[in-house]
Amino acid sequence: MSLHVPKSSFATGLVTALPIAMGYFPIAFSFGVAATRAGLTEVEAVGLSLIIYAGAAQFLALALITSGAPVLVAAFTLVAMNIRHVLYGPALMKRVGAGARRRYAWAWAFGLTDEVFGAALGALARGKVAFSEPFMFGLGLGAYAAWVSGTALGAFAGGAALEGWPVVDAALGFMLPALFLALLLSILSRAQLPAIAVAVLATVGVTLLWSGTAGILAGMVAGAVAGVLRFGGKRDAG
Repeated sequence: MSLHVPKSSFATGLVTALPIAMGYFPIAFSFGVAATRAGLTEVEAVGLSLIIYAGAAQFLALALITSGAPVLVAAFTLVAMNIRHVLYGPALMKRVGAGARRRYAWAWAFGLTDEVFGAALGALARGKVAFSEPFMFGLGLGAYAAWVSGTALGAFAGGAALEGWPVVDAALGFMLPALFLALLLSILSRAQLPAIAVAVLATVGVTLLWSGTAGILAGMVAGAVAGVLRFGGKRDAG
């Protein structure tokens, strides 16, 4: 009888990143087109993806830039929108245990987007892989390469590349949240439902009363607080 040993190599990380890369590339292409349409050069568009690498936040950055928003306001908005990423590294390390190697966490943690984090947790939870830093490098690099190369292709294609395809242009805006939702559902358990319900209600309520951006921030904060209260209370009781 053979004993199954989960893989944890760099190549395994690249393979695990394939679904993310397939989702990232067309969205990044759309961003490259939108960036040049907004007046950025090809180099500036690719630079945003190389340095910021924040998916939806990059589209928000374009809107802030083109609307003439003050630099401090734009910076605060983008930081607030992406502050959740600070929690991904600690949450992942808690899942894999205290003995996990983290010597190069400062490097591979850069690639912990929503989708990479979700894919890593899902693969670990299903026992398909064992955590290792080479695996995380492969997973993160596969997604990052797809995002940057898609941006470059879209930027050099030019701002008019999708003008003849309005339906495709509009549909690409839904791919990023849809990809993350699919990854989230793959690791969803009954224990997380209350926190998710709180996040959804907060998002919808604040969006209707105020704005979509405020709704997203409210949902993130409300969901995080609900999760801490629920699971923190369980640990105390135990």
